[in-house]
Amino acid sequence: MTTGPVTRAPHHEAADAGPPIGVVVIGGSGYTGAELLRLCAGHPRLEVRAATADTNAGAPIAAVHPGLAPLVGDRTFAAWSPDLLDDADLVFCALPHGASQDLVPEIRGRVDHLVDLAADFRLDDPGAYPVWYGEEHTAPDLLDDFVYGLPELFRERIRGAELVAAPGCYVTTATLALAPVLAAGLAEPTGIVVDAASGVSGAGRTLRANTAFCAVDEDVTAYGLLTHRHTPEIEMALRLHAGTEVQVLFTPHLVPTNRGILATCYSRPARPGVTSDEVLDALRGAYADEPFVVVTPDPPHTKATLGANSVHVTGRADPRTGWIVTIAALDNLVKGASGQAVQCANLALGLDETAGLPAAGLWP
Repeated sequence: MTTGPVTRAPHHEAADAGPPIGVVVIGGSGYTGAELLRLCAGHPRLEVRAATADTNAGAPIAAVHPGLAPLVGDRTFAAWSPDLLDDADLVFCALPHGASQDLVPEIRGRVDHLVDLAADFRLDDPGAYPVWYGEEHTAPDLLDDFVYGLPELFRERIRGAELVAAPGCYVTTATLALAPVLAAGLAEPTGIVVDAASGVSGAGRTLRANTAFCAVDEDVTAYGLLTHRHTPEIEMALRLHAGTEVQVLFTPHLVPTNRGILATCYSRPARPGVTSDEVLDALRGAYADEPFVVVTPDPPHTKATLGANSVHVTGRADPRTGWIVTIAALDNLVKGASGQAVQCANLALGLDETAGLPAAGLWP
């Protein structure tokens, strides 16, 4: 990458309350990498010193991400080298699953903080990886050293952490929709059903036959039936928060939008007579002080979260069928990935948790 940091967004310069914090983004050519570069450029302290790419090493960043042209100038992607860490305090790993397992042992100890956006270090049971990901974990001894990075539920664990595994979009959406009703004792922890719909960017930038325009346009399809790899992570996050074993049937759907996830979650009442007011009160109580969670009486819109680090949540209890329904929407590339990673980095670094993160979505 050519010399010099990514340009700081002008309206944040006056808010810089301290020296720059050097950042290396590993995997900068993908969608989450682009969002990390955009968010860091608008951050009062984070300064990207290098962004790596594999096949795009040496390519101008603006050629790969045209929207970043005003910020990156003629800077190029770098090939990965441990020497890039010499000027860094923080590393974001924005790589496909499996790649971080090989890199983290090499990175650890060379920077103060690392936030991984992949699933490599999210699960607390190494035995779950061959079952759900089809291969053994190559660094199982490091799993206990990572903190699970969902700030709304595990904020105090993330503060000052060296290693953070940020959860992805499906897990964040479903977990934030379900956690309050489980923690409040309103819903049974077993027999939970999660139906979630995601925009195509959730599949990543690599072109595949099933994510090409002609395959996705005017089509909706379910996938990963009964075996989707995020199932055990949803169960783990809810278990850690609610303190009890949780069972979830998770079915994701691909919809023809660029961004956004909507998760509709069904759970059984833990006692007779649970009302919609109780469900909404549980959500409001849990998230009353959360800067990025909006509890609304109306059904959430994915577009209301476009470009923002926010989650919109609602809930109902249906006396006719006996189900509790909780729904959440977010931008899968921001709160579902890169924004969440920056939020975790802010906490780990002791900064204002909201620094550099937009709360309002673009509309229309």
